[in-house]
Amino acid sequence: MSSNNNHPFKIDVSGRISRLPPYLFARINKMKYEKRVKGEDIIDLGMGNPTDPTPKVVVEKLAEAALDPRNHRYSVSNGIAGLRKEMAKKYKQKYGVELDPETEVIATIGSKEGFSHLCLAMLGPGDTIVVGDPAFPIHIYAPAMAGANVIRVPLGNDEAFLERIERVFNELYPKPKLLILNYPHNPTAMTIEPGFWEKAIAMCKRHGVMIISDLAYGEICFDGYKAPSFLAAEGAKDIGVEFTTMSKSYNMAGWRVGFCCGNAEMVKALATIKGYYDYGMFAPIQIASVIAMRACKDIPEEQSRLYQERRDVVCHGLDKLGWTYEKPLASMFVWAKINPAHLKKDEGSLEFCLRMMDEAGVSLSPGKAFGENGEGWVRIALVENEHRLKQAMRNLDRTLNPRPPKSKRAAAAAK
Repeated sequence: MSSNNNHPFKIDVSGRISRLPPYLFARINKMKYEKRVKGEDIIDLGMGNPTDPTPKVVVEKLAEAALDPRNHRYSVSNGIAGLRKEMAKKYKQKYGVELDPETEVIATIGSKEGFSHLCLAMLGPGDTIVVGDPAFPIHIYAPAMAGANVIRVPLGNDEAFLERIERVFNELYPKPKLLILNYPHNPTAMTIEPGFWEKAIAMCKRHGVMIISDLAYGEICFDGYKAPSFLAAEGAKDIGVEFTTMSKSYNMAGWRVGFCCGNAEMVKALATIKGYYDYGMFAPIQIASVIAMRACKDIPEEQSRLYQERRDVVCHGLDKLGWTYEKPLASMFVWAKINPAHLKKDEGSLEFCLRMMDEAGVSLSPGKAFGENGEGWVRIALVENEHRLKQAMRNLDRTLNPRPPKSKRAAAAAK
């Protein structure tokens, strides 16, 4: 029987797919892949993907637990009790925060999954969230996929920023449902002082707005700075939750271990959604994560020292390029404004990053991928070793500040 080719079958995807903004990293990733297939050396400073190894004791515990057939069954979607208790203990020791591991802590498959499913649990069509611009893409995409509207406010870390947010609260009807805050910030590495949280909580309580704090980079701090936890501020658990992850501080990015802690009703809503969607992480990963928190308490500080040294290498290179930046006090990124002299006519940050990969062999993240206020900037990830970072900065300098051959310089000097 022949098929009728006059009417090709149409695959009709959901509206939530069409509502998503264009993924600007797609072009960067495609070019990077194609160049690597050709054997070209690309120094990847685009993605915040740690290259340092997971602590050996953690890997050994994973291997040991994986050999036990009792750990091969489905786990539980909210995380094993031992892991939740360990995270509650860590919050108590590090931030002085009391958490009930049964009702105020849930383990997630990385903070990105947890954040996305919490948006699905808390938001729907007609709801609105407020987020700073620039923003980490999932802070925009996850609410959009949940059907909510996204209001972007120019990013800040002071009272003026909170006043901009409150203006939105006052002018919008119905009021926004959620405020998403992320410090240390991705992509800008912007940080806050503890008093910021008290002011943000007081404002949101006045307007009946919940808060989600993303503290993914909270343990990567430099020059004596300590990133404050939202949950350590008075009244935080009344109105919000905080996401943390083991990806950066323990070099466990691929393990996908995150946590959502705080308000019991929000944690319960996330647990409900996750109960339908997944059976939790592979148990040996969770068991190994407990060991990471117990036996590797010094690792986050050691990693911070490593990232601080890399930060200094990149900042030195940026000084030579004449780019503008604020030396970050935390996170694994440097946020830098491209020297206008290095941009071609009508060239945006995306086109510039594609050109740098082509001409300098260095992959950077274009600022525009994080929002309109990121245009003209790039995010540089501190994920390579110092030698590779120095090489990347030399490559950029050679490409953007070409110098005449030595013989010509010598001749010019002789004149």
